[in-house]
Order: sequence, then structure tokens, then C-alpha cells
Amino acid sequence: MISFDPRFAGRFLASSALALLFATPALAADPVVAVDPAKTTAPDDQKTTADGALNEVIVTAQKRPESLQKTPIAISVLSAEDLKNRHVQSLVDLQDGAIPSLRVAPFYSRNSALIMNIRGIGVLADSNQPARDQGVGVYIDGVYLGRAQGLGTALYDIESIEVLKGPQGTLFGRNTEGGAVSIVTKKPTGEFGLTATAGIGNYGSRKAEAHLNLPEWHNFSVKLDGIVTKRDGLVVNPLPGQANFNGFDRRGGHVEILWKPEGGVSADYAFDTSHDASTPLYLQSITAGTLARAPALPLQPDRVRTASIGVPQQDSIGDTHGHRLTLGLDLAPGLQLKSITAYRELDQSQYDNGGQNSSTYKPNGSFSRYSLAMFAQNQFSQEIQLIGDTPRLKYVAGAMAYREHTTDNAQAFNTMVWNANGTAATVATYNIATVPYDRASRITTRSIGAFGQATWTPAILSDRLHVTGGARYTRDMKKGLLFIVNGATPNVDGVVAPRGLDAAWSRVDPLLTLAYDVTDAVHVYGKWSEGYKSGGANSRSLRYAPFNPETLSMFEIGAKTEFLDHRARLNLAAYTGAYKSIQIDFQANYIQIVNGQVLQTNRTTIETTNAPGTGRAKGFEAELTFAPMAGLTLGASYSYNDVTIPATVNPFPQGASGVIVTTPIRIYPVYTPAHAASGSIDYDRPMGDYSLVAHLDASYDSGFYSNYNDPAPGISQPKGDPGFIVNGRIGITDIALNDTGARLSIAAWARNLFNEQHLFYKSLNTLTGLSGFFNEPRTYGLEATVKF
Repeated sequence: MISFDPRFAGRFLASSALALLFATPALAADPVVAVDPAKTTAPDDQKTTADGALNEVIVTAQKRPESLQKTPIAISVLSAEDLKNRHVQSLVDLQDGAIPSLRVAPFYSRNSALIMNIRGIGVLADSNQPARDQGVGVYIDGVYLGRAQGLGTALYDIESIEVLKGPQGTLFGRNTEGGAVSIVTKKPTGEFGLTATAGIGNYGSRKAEAHLNLPEWHNFSVKLDGIVTKRDGLVVNPLPGQANFNGFDRRGGHVEILWKPEGGVSADYAFDTSHDASTPLYLQSITAGTLARAPALPLQPDRVRTASIGVPQQDSIGDTHGHRLTLGLDLAPGLQLKSITAYRELDQSQYDNGGQNSSTYKPNGSFSRYSLAMFAQNQFSQEIQLIGDTPRLKYVAGAMAYREHTTDNAQAFNTMVWNANGTAATVATYNIATVPYDRASRITTRSIGAFGQATWTPAILSDRLHVTGGARYTRDMKKGLLFIVNGATPNVDGVVAPRGLDAAWSRVDPLLTLAYDVTDAVHVYGKWSEGYKSGGANSRSLRYAPFNPETLSMFEIGAKTEFLDHRARLNLAAYTGAYKSIQIDFQANYIQIVNGQVLQTNRTTIETTNAPGTGRAKGFEAELTFAPMAGLTLGASYSYNDVTIPATVNPFPQGASGVIVTTPIRIYPVYTPAHAASGSIDYDRPMGDYSLVAHLDASYDSGFYSNYNDPAPGISQPKGDPGFIVNGRIGITDIALNDTGARLSIAAWARNLFNEQHLFYKSLNTLTGLSGFFNEPRTYGLEATVKF
């Protein structure tokens, strides 16, 4: 039931006034829509024209606006309307599978850092570290976001989210072996316009959002965005005064100024700031292990509303802000020079005490491990692009520089103790100031690159053949120090001192594409491209030894088609690729050398190595959009992903004997369902002075592994449950408010409409048993939007 506090009305009026000053940084956008001039465009972001044909979708995957149907890349696009219909408030909400090839998930229990995988490539192990990277690049208005932390902030006024599948190393560069997620925000219009939204929902959710465009003044156009969105926890923490599990409180602000002093010259400056407070997911024990469990810790095979035991728990706080300046200059007809300069800062705390239910029981023993991690980062990037367009040659060339400073540290301690009878728990006495750091490091990353890509249309075959070639040179440099590991200064070969990292890698990533226009509505292509994930070092290791980049070389064939007088659109892609130098984590002993003797303890570290052998990534994708009648649009998409990683020997010493076990260990692809699909129905019916709109979408995945190796010899890693999630929205739009010119829209929404439950994350420990995270329960609410 929706809980409504009358005081909220007053708070909303105040927050609406402030919303222009406070808004979270935008992380998404809706595809720019263009149509045939002969057709009449439907208003706003509708998928069809007035005569029922599908609107053309424009993407910027090749650094210039182009039709999705003529771009020889497998791309999925979510528009602003798509995001609204699915009630997507941050990238976290894309974990239900709106785009089957894209997997988004919290890093373990933390919504403050996100895992991003495309086609099963991106994250295999721990990317939540300063000297490690993900294999999927995330961009906002052309600016690369260097960290997994901070990706969970709220989305504001979005134009589109473009998901580019497969290696994008030539035009996007480093850390795009799996693909890229390009988020585009709406730009200032230069015309007065105000859109304000307010909403409430179950679990105490509430939202206030405003977007203001000011009239152009002396060639300056200004846009202000603000958003405040909050939800109480989905699982109650019984300890009074402590935060519940899986809640959030996000707010922020954005201002953008676009200056066009004359034709062909533009300067676009944007500033954003955000505050993201979130709490971790709650880990539930499903089956028992070999160790005893206290009576106060029952097994929880179904999703619960209240945790078994209350624990100290506070919000993880992420504060980010950034500046971007994009300059454009038309040097000549068909030739543009573009510059993107950006600086961003991130401070993120990560507090996690959600695993108490998987604790074991020992009378008067302590339990409930609390992890407190601090992460700080700042980055500067500069990219120059030269974009040319002639009748037979389209090209882009450029150079980029990137610099990043990152530090992290972590503390971990038990916050609870058992009573002697094991039926209750009390808060242990602890002082954070006296708890030693478990690890601490800092790193500076620098990267430079130069790239070029050209598409040539030779004067043969009626200009239907297009040949694209390109390459990028990149040099990455990482330099840093590991101060503490396992609560002590690293001790390697008898030297007790911080471990230094000073490594560099150079790469060339090529691309070659052949595309052919079979007809004006049927386009086929074949593409070979390469991408890579940067090398680095593991801040949970002892030696802090560098590991090399991992690479993916992929062949892809595809077809982009339209038929039934542009009322149906079917895009297909099939691919296969060689996956090499895969970065894999293994446990290793914590080694200390005293008086020439090697002392090995039961403590372990995590070391990273590049696995020998070649893996394989292959699959198939299909997307269908169909408009059978005016106002009705149907969508369906399917993805088959098969990632194979060779079994690998752990090359690091194990156990008290310090031996190396030579038995190969099976390696599982993570966050990669073999089969995933989604479908949607959108209906828009004019009813005189208003319109009735309805949306329904469903997503399915066959389940995936969350951990990449077996928990013990002879015991297989458990696979997550299949999931089937349905979301819906229904509303009345464009209600005229007297003669003011304002329009009112009212809508009801629901996520996980049928309250389906499944364990998307499973972890097996022979001592404590099977545990996991359930998907979120049904959430729903009401929203009202006024447009002036």
C-alpha cells in the first residue's frame, strides 16, 4: 500500500523550488529522433509518426549523428520514453534486463558501485579497486567515467542511452573490449519551458524533479535540472536507529550553458553535482553448511521483509561533481573540429554489514563483519576530434589524454557478539578509530591515444558498398603504492615496505568493416574489431605485481532491415571472438620472511594473473520493432551469449605447505545468462483533449554465475535462478490546464508487477552453506508531471 504523509506535500513544494539548484548528474539519454520530411512527426518522444511508420532513430556511435539502421554496429537504444515507462531512475534499474545483451548489477551488495557486462565481457573478478578497470566503457556526453563507483547516481533529463555491443577500441579506446554505454543528455533549447514531476510510492518512495529551459539571450541558452528521489529500505533492520537494507536517497543539480555566437561556432559548458546515499542488499542464507547456526539465524529460502538480527548499518555516501566544456568549430563545409574537456571528482564510502544471516555460531563469539571502505578519485580528460564528410569519404581523426588519481582504504571488524545461549545478539563494543586498516593504496593512471577511422563509398555497385577502416594507438601508464594488505605493511623477500607499481602498456586496436545496402531498407555488414581492458595491479595482493591487459578480437556479421512500409524493423547480429590474456584472481598465501625463514600463516591474499590459453565469446542477437497500427508499438529482443574461459592452474602457493596445486580450476563467465529476452507493448490513444497511454514490458534471463570458480575441489559453483520480471505504466497525458498553455500528465507505474522472486546472486561456502541476494520485490507508485 502506498504510504502518504500529508507533510510530504509541503516538503514537495519546497523541494520543487529548490529542484532547480539540486539535481543528480545525468547518466542517460533518449535517442534523437528524426523523420522523413514528407511525414508528420508525432509529438514528444513517440516511437511512430502520425501516419504510423516507425520514427528514424539517430545515434552517435561513430562520433557523428547517423541513422541507427545505417550504422554497421550492433546497437540497442533506450529513449527517454523507454526509461520513463520502465521507471528507470538510475543505471541500477537496468539490472532487470531491458537490453538482453547488457547486464548491470551491484558490486556484491553495494549499489554504490556497478558491474557492467556486455555479451558476457566486462567484469570477471573484482573491479572495485583503484588500479583495476572494467571492460565496458561508460560515457556521458562523450566523457569517459573511469570508475565503477558513482555509476548508481540518479539519472536526470536524458536524451538516450546507446549500448554499443562488441569491442569499441578504435573510436572509444581503452576498457571497451565488451562494448560501450553512451549516455546523452538533453541540450538547452533556447526557448522557455518548464517540466516538473512529483511522485510517491510504496516503501516510502518519493520523487521531485524539475527541468527549466530559459529563453535564448545574446546567443546564450541555459538549462537547469534538479532531482530528489528517495526510497526507504526494502528489508527492515531491527536494530533501532540503524539504516535499513537496500534503500537510497539521491539528489543533485545540473546546469548547462550553450553559446552559439555565429553559425558553425558553439561552446557548450555543463556542471553537475550529486549526492547518492544508499544501503547494501541483504544477504540471505538458503541452505546450511557444516558449521553450527544459532537459533537466532534461521534459514531464509524466501525473500524476507525483516532481517533476522539487527546490526549497525549506515548509508554509503557518494558525492560527485564535474565540469565539461565542448567546443565546436566548422572549419569548412563538411569539416568540423570538436574539443571535449572534462574534470570530475568522486568521493565514495562503501559500508556493508548485510551478511550477518550467513554467520556461524560460537557461544560468546563475535560475528557480523562490517566492511568500511573509502574511495576517492579525480580525473581529467581531453579529446580532440576532426570530423569530415565528403560525397565519398566520411572520416574522423583525433587524439585524447586522460589522467586519474585514485586512493582507497578499508577497515573490517565484527560488530556483534553472541549470548551464551545463542538465541540473541548484542552490539559489541568497538571504536572505529582503533580498528586498523585492512588495506590501503593509491594510484595515478595516465593514458594517451590517437585514432582515425574512415568510411569510403567507391563509385561502383550504385554506391551501395561502404568500406570502413580504422585504428587507435593507446599507451597506458600506471604508477602507485600499496601501503597495507591484510592489516600490515607488505613483507616481500624480507623487505617490509610499501609495494610500488610502475608499469606501462602500448596497444593498437584495429577495425575493418564491409557494409552493403541491399536495398534502401536492407543493410548488411561484416566487421572485425579489437578492444582491450587495461593492465593494472591488485590492491588485495601482497606483491602488487602488475598484470597485463586482456584482449578481445571479434568477427561480427549483421543485418539491419525495415519492411511493411517502415512499420517493422528487424536487426540481427551474430559474432565470435578470441578472448586472450584473461585477468583472473586467485587466492595466495600471505607470506612473511623473518631471519631468512619463510613464515606462512592461514591468512590469504588475492593475486591476479593473466591466464594462458585462448577463450571464446560467441552469440546471436535479434531486435524487432513493429507498429501494426497507429499508436501501437510492439518490441522484442533476444540474446544468446556463450563465453568460454580455459580452465587455469592457480600459480600461487596454497596452504601451510606452500605448494602449488597443479590441477586446473574451472573458470565460469559471470553475469552472463546463456539466454535472455525482453518484450514491450506501447499504446497511445488520443481521446480529444488528452491521450491515454499504456506500457507493459517483460524481461527473462536463464540465470548466471556470480562467482568465477568453484568453492572447493569437486564442488561446482551454483548458478543463479532464472528470472522473469514484468514492469508496467498507465496514464493520461496532455491534459490542458485552463488557458495557461500548461499540460498535466498523471501516471501509475509498477516494477516487478507480479512480485516474482528469484536469487539472481548465489554463493556457496561448504562451511556456511548457500547464500544469495533476491531480486527486488514489487514497487509501485503515482506520478504527476506539469509542462509549461
